[in-house]
Amino acid sequence: KRKYQDIYDAINGRYTYEEVVPALKSAIESLSGIANIVNIEIPDISGIDVPPELVQQAYILHFNINGQIPDGEIALVVSNKTGAYALERAAKAGIPAATVTKKASGGTQEGFEQALLAILKENSIDLIILAGFLAILSADFTRAYNDRIINVHPSLIPSFCGKGFYGLKVHEAALEYGVKVTGATVHLVNEIPDGGRILLQKAVDILPDDTAETLQKRVMEQAEWKLLPK
Repeated sequence: KRKYQDIYDAINGRYTYEEVVPALKSAIESLSGIANIVNIEIPDISGIDVPPELVQQAYILHFNINGQIPDGEIALVVSNKTGAYALERAAKAGIPAATVTKKASGGTQEGFEQALLAILKENSIDLIILAGFLAILSADFTRAYNDRIINVHPSLIPSFCGKGFYGLKVHEAALEYGVKVTGATVHLVNEIPDGGRILLQKAVDILPDDTAETLQKRVMEQAEWKLLPK
């Protein structure tokens, strides 16, 4: 029970399914055997639809809580948007969280990045993972964390990447161009959008009836969620 505490909590109604849908997806097969023994009904989550960026953030937190990040821990969650659900999710997981906005930092990129660097230093952060964080970071900022910022991009870089390629726009471009294979890339971050050294890539087939939305979901499930924890 301790190993699947988050799953039991969800079943017992402590959290909503939406909050733990990634955990349910990743553990559903292994948990089913236990459920048969203790006579617990496994909930059907096939109809649940939550924003992909929230699922990605929840997936990272799930790995952190369950010890599946062997060489570190999530020590801080930062958002540049007030009220972002990632902050609430972090609080529920017992992880410190903060909001840093450009407006509250004097309205300049320099002020924003200085405030961001200050809170990272205050919390002794060694590695930054960008998950749904779309603010462009300057060369000064990336040099301060040289080779210590990681991003996951929903295409096989160098295809469909760079300035303006984010979210559904990436998948819309892939479909419009007519490529048959796409995927995801985990890469280091520098001053060039999606221009840092590639660490890992995974390919995903594009199906004839794909829409940008269905392709986005498949790339997340088959590539992004597999690569980033590694």
